[in-house]
Amino acid sequence: MAHCSNCSAPLPANSIQCDYCGSRNDVDLNGINYYTTNENDTERVCPRCTIALKTIDLKLNGKFLIERCDQCLGLFFDPAELEALLEATVTNVFTIDRSQLNAINNQMKPSDYGGSYVKCPICTKLMNRVNFGAKSGVIVDRCKDHGVWLDGGELRHLFEWMKAGGKLLQQEREEQLKKTAGQEQERERRRKLAQSGNGGVYPNDTSYHLFGTPLRNSDPDLFDIVTSAIRFFLK
Repeated sequence: MAHCSNCSAPLPANSIQCDYCGSRNDVDLNGINYYTTNENDTERVCPRCTIALKTIDLKLNGKFLIERCDQCLGLFFDPAELEALLEATVTNVFTIDRSQLNAINNQMKPSDYGGSYVKCPICTKLMNRVNFGAKSGVIVDRCKDHGVWLDGGELRHLFEWMKAGGKLLQQEREEQLKKTAGQEQERERRRKLAQSGNGGVYPNDTSYHLFGTPLRNSDPDLFDIVTSAIRFFLK
């Protein structure tokens, strides 16, 4: 849990503002060892404060640029940058700690901005609000073309989510969804075959063709074949 830099009180899980002294804390980048700020080199505007964002180089595997608002401390990531930052910062997580995931979400406070929609800092179109991952507790603002906006404090919360195995839980749920979808497709395929009158025969099943084709009404009866053969040899 992060603490206020002014009064040392515990900070809410997803907030940068101390409930005790009211100070704002730059907590999202505490886990980054080194970064630099570049002044006035972007035309991107904060969707919350409508002031120019500043570009930050996180120095991860070379140059790694994101944008931040100096006023609300929100962050904007180009597509795939947020996922790359989480992967680079939180490593060696092999288990899902469900109790910890529940704990960090129980510590969250309601967003200071409510459920309002904000504009993309690049195209200024309203962004979609989507859940970042299973039990992450973070609703991100996403522009499908340009990237993701996080309010101040949300990146720190996602770091804790990753440490508790949140990404592993997300992958587990995705695999279960794929399995369920596959089972549903198989049930639908069998239902259509039954309706087609093939009696459960799979036309494209190569193993079936090894045993010939199904009997038709026009095919001779086995008894008639045997009788004809006996008569032939008795002549």
